[in-house]
Order: sequence, then structure tokens, then C-alpha cells
Amino acid sequence: MIENLPPCPKCKCEYTYEMNALVVCPECGHEWVPAEAGAEGGDVAGERVVKDAVGNVLQDGDTVVVVKALKVKGSPSGIKAGTKVRNIRLVDGVDGHDIDCKVDGFGAMQLKSSVVKKA
Repeated sequence: MIENLPPCPKCKCEYTYEMNALVVCPECGHEWVPAEAGAEGGDVAGERVVKDAVGNVLQDGDTVVVVKALKVKGSPSGIKAGTKVRNIRLVDGVDGHDIDCKVDGFGAMQLKSSVVKKA
């Protein structure tokens, strides 16, 4: 057991706890292996890289543009190509939906990074 647990590399919360071989942050839910974080230098250890349709690396807070028309369940019209989405958040979603965002006129939803381009 580690005496002094490191703070969360994502949100800097100091109230982390151990769960088996992982260290867990109770505030943001981030889980990581402390040995990896120390060996690779901290903040980027264990983080996955999310790329858009043309290969640009996406980060939280970026603005993206939808590159192809998307059908939306329950809506007579879908999201048109060229729709700008601001302030995205990268998540581990279901079925490859790795962007959490709010689209004007549709509300909160998750998108796949393969259908957006960094603006």
C-alpha cells in the first residue's frame, strides 16, 4: 500500500484512494496505475489520444465542425455537415462515441471523433 497517494492527474484532487492495483479519483472518476504515472512523467500517462477525421489531436474544450450529415433519432432533421460544436469534452463512451457535447438545436449528445474536424 502506498502511504502518500498522488493527486489526480486530471483534476488535481488530493482525495484519491487505492482500489486493487489502481488509484482512483472520487471527484472525476479517473483511474490510473501509480507506477505508470511516475515512470512517464505524470499528466499524460495512461491518457488515450483522440483524433478527428483528418488526424488532428482533440482536447477538452476544443471547437469542432461536423464533416458529414448525421441522423438524430426522434428528430425530423439531422445535424447538417458544417455544424460547429463548441467546448467538447472527451469521454470513454459507448460504441466509439468519444465526444460529449451540446449541439445547438439538439441539446446534449455524444459524437464519434471520426465525424468531426477540429475548427
